[in-house]
Parts: sequence; C-alpha cells; structure tokens
Amino acid sequence: MESRIERLCVQQGLKMTGQRRVIARVLSEAEDHPDVEELYRRATALDSRISIATVYRTVRLLEERGILERRDFGGGRARYEPTEHGRHYHLIDVDTGRVIEFEDTEHESLMQQIATRLGFDLVSTRLEIYGRRRTARPAGAPARAAVATDDAPAEGRTR
Repeated sequence: MESRIERLCVQQGLKMTGQRRVIARVLSEAEDHPDVEELYRRATALDSRISIATVYRTVRLLEERGILERRDFGGGRARYEPTEHGRHYHLIDVDTGRVIEFEDTEHESLMQQIATRLGFDLVSTRLEIYGRRRTARPAGAPARAAVATDDAPAEGRTR
C-alpha cells in the first residue's frame, strides 16, 4: 500500500525508487519528529542497502519540494515532519527533548486579531513553546538545568 508521502512524491513527478519508497513510508508512519540519523536507522531496518547519503538526499529533495518541513527544536539536529500535517503547534520539553503537538483555537484567534489590528491578512502562524514539566520541589530547591535532547520516546500525542 502506498504511503501518503509516496503519493505526494508521485503527484509531484518524483522518481520513486525502492529506497525512496522505504524512506517515504518510514516518514509517513513516524509518530515523532525524527532526525536524519533516526530515519536512517528505521529505514535500514526495512532495507539494509539504504545508505545514510541516500537518506540525506531524499530528505533534502522532499524538503525542497515542500513535502517535508524541517524543524529545529534545539539539540543541534534538524528534525522533520510532513508538511500536510494539519494546523498544530509544538511544546518542547527542554529536559527530555520530547515534542508535544497541540491545537489551540484561542491562539489562532489572537494571532488573527493581532494581524488585523496591524493591517495584515494572516497567511500562516508558527508556535513553538519551550518548557519544563512541573514537579514538586522542596521550598528553595533550585530548578534543574535545561538540557535539550532529541532522543525522547514517543508517548501520548507526541511526535
């Protein structure tokens, strides 16, 4: 069965080699925002002949064609998600690197009001919130240092 990203590639006239199909399938099935190294690990589990260079070239091509979006959530590695993923925003846990997707009509309404007030038609919005999960700390105890990673497991509605 053809994945959503495979269909977009075919619609744009991209040549779909077997290796590109595997990479497209891995991206379509991702429930997180994988970086190239993670895509490579997942793709080679399905086809050991795929090289890291092929993954980099494919990701770059899909990004250039507007099929993938590059995200930088900190940690020094670009991460990717399909462009046609619907309107959503990201909350990034600075301690674990976990990315939580959410929708917020109040935020959208506020952004529309701001654009209108300043004389603009809103074309798009992007919101990335960085935070730390609240934990019970003894009074006066210092907060933990911020360390962003990209290796957090997917759970809940995270990508």
